Amino acid sequence: MELYIIRHGKTYWNNEKKIQGWADIELTESGRQVAYDSAEGMKDIPFDAIYSSPLKRAYETACILRGKREISVVVDERIKEIGFGVLEGADFEKIRGDKTSKFTAFFDAPELYEAPEGGESIQEVCDRAEDFLKEIIAKHKEDERIMIVAHGAVNKAMLHYIRQNEIKDLWEGSLQRNCGVTIVDCRNGRFHVIEDNKVFYEYKKA
Repeated sequence: MELYIIRHGKTYWNNEKKIQGWADIELTESGRQVAYDSAEGMKDIPFDAIYSSPLKRAYETACILRGKREISVVVDERIKEIGFGVLEGADFEKIRGDKTSKFTAFFDAPELYEAPEGGESIQEVCDRAEDFLKEIIAKHKEDERIMIVAHGAVNKAMLHYIRQNEIKDLWEGSLQRNCGVTIVDCRNGRFHVIEDNKVFYEYKKA
């Protein structure tokens, strides 16, 4: 089985550098274009199933990437982004630069991160990501190829289960670009990351 774990296209809040979790923010036009360019680059890859986060930035990306394939995009709540509670919409650079903020640990020391009011812990996200992957692997045959379109943190949570690393190493590997693809082989209960953060479009800094 091959898993194509994909991050959504760029959103308005990505451009504005706002903290974005459960907030349901739309793709920008450039975000849609990168998704269409990625779809063109992936058009000859056969997929047997497509799963998406329910948030529209991921779902629209999944629908674009589906292209002309006659496959339903299956929405699953377990792969929506981590919830940041009261920090949703806050200025990312300002919050991260504030050394008194507990948010600084999110990237710098994830094992010490404490969820803000109304938000989720990293362990909670890892638990639902693991539950999702276990079900997908049990449901599909080993010769199938599965597309999963979600978000930066929950994708790393899936890779945390795949790599069996510690929470402190959650951000192992590169940060996924918008529409970046991490390809994972899964056979006989074992995982192998074939390629991390592959892009199927010509990267242009927007």
